[in-house]
Amino acid sequence: MSFGLPSSDPPPPPDTDPVTTADVDAPPQAPPPTTINPLALRLNGPAADVTLSEPLDLAPPVGWVEDPDQPMEDVHHLSDPRLSKGDYLMPRPRRLRPNPLKYGSMRTGICYDVRMRFHATVDEDDMHPEDPRRILEIYKAICDAGLVDDPMYTGVVKRDDLMIGIRARLVTMEEALLVHTREHWDFLSSTVALEHEQLQELTRDGDSVYFNGESFFCSKLSCGGAIETCDAVVSGKVKNAIAVIRPPGHHAEPHKAMGFCLFNNVCVATKVMQKKYPDKCKKVLILDWDVHHGNGTQTAFYDDPSVLYMSIHRYSGGKFYPEGPQGNYDHCGVGDGVGMNVNVPWASGGMGDGDYMYAFQRVIMPIAMEFDPDLVIVSAGFDAAAGDTLGGCFVTPAGYAHMTHMLMALADGKVVVCLEGGYNLQSISNSALAVTKVLMGEPPGKLHDGHVACKSAVEVVHTCVIKQSNYWRCMRPRDIIPEEHYEEKQFLKAIKLNDMVRIYQAKNLWDKYRMSVLPIYRDRISESFTFQVIARSDFFTKETIVFFVHDPYAPMLDAGVTYVDWAISKDYGFVDANIPHRLSGIENDGYDAQKQTEELCIYLWDNYLDVSEAKNIFLIGVGDAVLGLINLLVNRDCRDKVRGVVSFLGENHTLRAVVPPVANEYLTEWYYHNSRILISHAHSVWSRPKLPRKKFGALVKSKGLDVHEIMLVERDMITQWIEEQMPVPTAEEEVAEK
Repeated sequence: MSFGLPSSDPPPPPDTDPVTTADVDAPPQAPPPTTINPLALRLNGPAADVTLSEPLDLAPPVGWVEDPDQPMEDVHHLSDPRLSKGDYLMPRPRRLRPNPLKYGSMRTGICYDVRMRFHATVDEDDMHPEDPRRILEIYKAICDAGLVDDPMYTGVVKRDDLMIGIRARLVTMEEALLVHTREHWDFLSSTVALEHEQLQELTRDGDSVYFNGESFFCSKLSCGGAIETCDAVVSGKVKNAIAVIRPPGHHAEPHKAMGFCLFNNVCVATKVMQKKYPDKCKKVLILDWDVHHGNGTQTAFYDDPSVLYMSIHRYSGGKFYPEGPQGNYDHCGVGDGVGMNVNVPWASGGMGDGDYMYAFQRVIMPIAMEFDPDLVIVSAGFDAAAGDTLGGCFVTPAGYAHMTHMLMALADGKVVVCLEGGYNLQSISNSALAVTKVLMGEPPGKLHDGHVACKSAVEVVHTCVIKQSNYWRCMRPRDIIPEEHYEEKQFLKAIKLNDMVRIYQAKNLWDKYRMSVLPIYRDRISESFTFQVIARSDFFTKETIVFFVHDPYAPMLDAGVTYVDWAISKDYGFVDANIPHRLSGIENDGYDAQKQTEELCIYLWDNYLDVSEAKNIFLIGVGDAVLGLINLLVNRDCRDKVRGVVSFLGENHTLRAVVPPVANEYLTEWYYHNSRILISHAHSVWSRPKLPRKKFGALVKSKGLDVHEIMLVERDMITQWIEEQMPVPTAEEEVAEK
């Protein structure tokens, strides 16, 4: 059976508009001064004989409303004795003002072109899931719902359609080459002249993609439709829009077609908008909820800081299409684009509304709001929908509607929904209709188990939060609920978030580096202390040890792990100490994090570091935990073994000084020459007319804003400085080593 157009559904002539909805309206302009035709309101005695030269239309123009403070002059008292015969009573012009609800008064756009159905398999018996009927079923569902009155499907045409038609056009080669290579363009254009057998061979050899003689034309039309839809939204002709287009695009790489995709429609549209509207499209968010990872979109913008690509997809350990590791959570961008790629990779199928809502509320929306885009483009594949056997998930139309509704809070509502995958005709038409209704202003429907996320989804989202906390402030854990807001018993039984994160960190450090817990013996043992100090198992025998002390969460996110990697590569010992803000399992009354830091650092020095075989010890402190190292230097003479002190301070951290109880100029001088205090460029210390004295250490202004950024930005400089601080071996030591 052929998936081309049936004979009863002929394509429109090339020079006609295939969309019957109204053309895109321009934004409302200020109306010209009101002019009234003479009414010839002749007064014949006590009764008025009113004759109108032509009908009078006093309705305000579209986009403008009547000012209620300026009513019309009363024209009914025509027997007013003050008027004589021949006088004319003219209504006073109404004063019009712009509609204060500009967005609400605008309409939603829709792009659909029946000619995109020409792209089909060359073999009539090949029942391919990327069926040309996909866009037809979606468009018919929108028409049947009364949102578009297309006489081809409804038999009705009315003047004021609910949606505005957006004409698709062919993408130009210049536009396509903003993303794709010239070789890719030439390859697709060459398919037009290929014979039937050659097209069959291309289909067999391709990566899940088929071709016929119209594929190049349809892919250009699909890509051009995405461009025109985005243009209508960015230019303000419509408030938002949906592009019912095919073939899809998010798998198409810059150099090749794959996964049913020929041109990457969304990527090309993004590049064209940024080029055409550089001031209106400085930052673009692409949200991909197709069940498959958009590998092509990720590749196109992997190093681009102006485009945030976020994808929720089925990953299944890299075995779900497209196979490979590129869709995993740890692929976050490179170069200037690091942090601008966010993957939420489901570990299996079966995900539903609750799982997607959880991912949206915990990862997608917080990061999107921090990014604050100028335009939102949705790569809207509906193959995670319930009923789509290829995706194997259970997202309902209401689930897609709620995701759309949340995205509309971004970019002043400038949202463009571009069709990608989805292969169950009933599922995609219902889902796309639900999305369209929300775009037009309807509230989303009720979710199915929208408040329930499965354990697997929670674990994936938690992993993403930890990873993305290196790049986004909103992802960094905060224990911000005051204790007094808890009932005492509930609070004492609860496991604090910092404990959960620390346990997670401890497991990762063991799995990767075989770092294990150092026992801390105290009078009052809390669950919070169990995993607080972790060390490389053989640190005691190493010649060089790095002692890392930090606030909760600060270093063991990727910023800190890079320092562990460096230390292990140098065969250094490594001791990591975490200072909890609160304790779990015991009374918190009297717990002082500052005092705890001081005691812990001295305890570790006395019981582990000082008695080790190390000749070189480097102290690294992060945030408020730096105080513990300062106290250690003041209360223990560490200078024989400590070769350097490094501190990382964000914009709100306090700068600490070495102040011994007895004046000790030698300690102050030593600290100044053997320290590097990395401080945020936004810290108030840099606004002072004069830098602090030597007792505060050697201050360095960092390009980073908070400790995470500082640790990442300054890593190479600090590790090089530490290596330079190593003492030069004497001749006797060199001989002994040989």
